[in-house]
Amino acid sequence: MIVFFILETGANGCFAQKLKVEPHIGDIPDLFQKDTVSICFMGDVMMHAGQIQNARRRDGSYDFSTYFKHIESLIQEADIAVANMEFTLAGEPYTGYPCFSAPDGFAYYLADCGFDVFLAANNHILDKGSDGAARTVDIYRKLEKEKGILFTGIAEDEQARQESYPLFIRRKGITLALLNFTYGTNLGATAHWPKTNYLGRTSEVQQAMDRARAADIVIALPHWGPEYQTAHSASQEEKARWLADLGADLIIGAHPHVVQDTASIHGVPVIYSMGNAVSNMSAPDTQLELMVTVRVMRHGNGDIELTGPELTWLWCSRPGGYCSSYAVIPVEGFIGTREEWIGAWEYDKMMATYERIRNDIE
Repeated sequence: MIVFFILETGANGCFAQKLKVEPHIGDIPDLFQKDTVSICFMGDVMMHAGQIQNARRRDGSYDFSTYFKHIESLIQEADIAVANMEFTLAGEPYTGYPCFSAPDGFAYYLADCGFDVFLAANNHILDKGSDGAARTVDIYRKLEKEKGILFTGIAEDEQARQESYPLFIRRKGITLALLNFTYGTNLGATAHWPKTNYLGRTSEVQQAMDRARAADIVIALPHWGPEYQTAHSASQEEKARWLADLGADLIIGAHPHVVQDTASIHGVPVIYSMGNAVSNMSAPDTQLELMVTVRVMRHGNGDIELTGPELTWLWCSRPGGYCSSYAVIPVEGFIGTREEWIGAWEYDKMMATYERIRNDIE
């Protein structure tokens, strides 16, 4: 109800008359513009030796065009698409496991697919030492200038670290804070900079989480957990509770190379592991993966609401499976296409893994 006071003049001066008006809903304008920001997350983007060999062409170039062909529209439809980059761009010679150095063109391909943010805090970021990490940062800076790519998890100096830890992103009037950190690195740093973010450095994490509270939504992106285990560990759960207590609104993990279970802690959604995005792995469960999509809505009264997560099941097909190269397949969209596969055995493997893991996770 809206109340108006009307001043009238009488014999004894002015007096106020109260007038009540029952408004229609449309009479009260929204204080804020309603809008929604969608964010999708992909797991471990890898570059094994088999991938390097398969992608190399006679002229020395590399072709990765089949990798995300079947989900490119999903990536591009998101307002923000995030990929976990589990390799360095340390230059030639290009190498796979255990010390990764991918061709620069791979990062450019991912940018062209529609990814907006690269996560760099992982156990392989120092595979080629501090020099390799520094060159990786240099390439990411070039991509930032040329294609608007953002990255977080590693920084070349203190100013860059403050600007990216957390990484603030504003879209449609909504501000997000992304915090990316790793349990550790396989090799140690050989120089003071660049620095990566470590989950175990609790005071640094707390300081970054404190700064992140200026955002509407805080998203923690840890690289953690036991490899090849589809159930999360007690340590992961302990750290998830800690991050939720520090103010995280969403927690999405990577590193185990398999999909792990999901949970809700104090109302905070937790995706313990999305699995691999693309890799040469073929061990049990390592080819099944998740794309995680969330939506942040701003209502007319200014309230912010996080909806989701929505889970899209994917499969990383290796050469000889769906095609002669690597291809990330949206599982539900390819059910019943067995006759289209070069290797029907991999279709069967996909379906058996999907049905088993989905029943355990969902």
